[in-house]
Amino acid sequence: MGHGGAAQATDGYFLSGVGTKAKGEAGVAIALPQDALSIAANPAAATELGDRLDGGIELFIPDRGATIRGNGAGADGNFSGNGANPFVLPEVGYVRQLSEKVAIGIALYGGGGMNTTYARNPFASFGAKGAAGVDLKQMLVAPTLAVKALPGQSIGVSPLLGVQIFSATGLQPFAAQSLDPARFTDKGANWAVATGVRLGWLGHFGSRVTLGAFYQSKLRSRRFDDYAGLFPGHGRFDVPASYGAGLSIRPIRALTLSGDVKRIDYAGVAAVGNPLSRLFAGNPFSSDDGPGFGWRDITVYKAGIGYTIDSHWTVRAGYGRSGNPVPASQTLLNILAPGVVQSHYTAGATWTSRSGVEVTGYVMRAPRNRVAGSGSIPIPFGGGEADIDLAETSLGLSFGKRF
Repeated sequence: MGHGGAAQATDGYFLSGVGTKAKGEAGVAIALPQDALSIAANPAAATELGDRLDGGIELFIPDRGATIRGNGAGADGNFSGNGANPFVLPEVGYVRQLSEKVAIGIALYGGGGMNTTYARNPFASFGAKGAAGVDLKQMLVAPTLAVKALPGQSIGVSPLLGVQIFSATGLQPFAAQSLDPARFTDKGANWAVATGVRLGWLGHFGSRVTLGAFYQSKLRSRRFDDYAGLFPGHGRFDVPASYGAGLSIRPIRALTLSGDVKRIDYAGVAAVGNPLSRLFAGNPFSSDDGPGFGWRDITVYKAGIGYTIDSHWTVRAGYGRSGNPVPASQTLLNILAPGVVQSHYTAGATWTSRSGVEVTGYVMRAPRNRVAGSGSIPIPFGGGEADIDLAETSLGLSFGKRF
């Protein structure tokens, strides 16, 4: 059983949302503050929530695999990356109103991650030994300050502190193409701290319409020193920047219709965005312009609906759709990181006791998406194609209380 990060999250390798209520609506939260963890999507939400504490846990079950075909080195076959499952993801948030205009808060949550564990190594025919896989976990801490700058208009800021933990195994054939082959694979877990900032705005327009927006900077990370031979810049793996906007409409008191759109700049981080072709242009692994996973930027769309049945029950549903970050030409290394699901469906509900304790649950299913390789395995590795696929299931439970 894994813990502390996502195995392959729904928006590429970012989590689809933070907070169990948001997750019940496909992650919609930019203009829909529902609990203390809403500040992880939009720091300005802190002014809307009163004094409250929320904590939850998610069980995340990815199903990842790969197929190699037409390879001259004898690597053909079907491979399962499910040697580690399921993953347990905790989160907690607290918000306090200091005055009518000022609120503070803090959220601790998983930012995203990727994991594959191939007991049967897809690279064995290239000379790899043991199981193959990578494990990246990201946990973020977001202290938050929000201010009602004008009536109905709030702004917020969250300095972000991230802790990333990474390990890789069974990648020996690629180490020969590195500036530092001794620090490429099978070095155990290595951790690094990353820092950045998230800014947010939330505005009410009448009693029925709310708009929101956020910007999260790239989180600059210290190097993974034990894997200095793997990633560009001698082991640097920053967290990509992202930004987006949201809309929430309440046509009647009991019904809320909401949507988010978000852009994730995966290509802006060399370790994520640089293609494998850099290797054959004279840039070895770990060089400043060396190969990464070849991901492209994606846009994510989410829509959610919430309906309050009575004083005890609220129900939710949502749908999310994202671009696929992995081009067909980049599937070989992405056997290790097949973050290719594009759709996810969610449902959730909250029960509130007479004393105000809220119990919220949700379920999510991301149907399998497959990317067939096209020119994906370079001739020096025998040519042919690598196909990758991913499906996901998750469920979560949280408790919350407004004080």
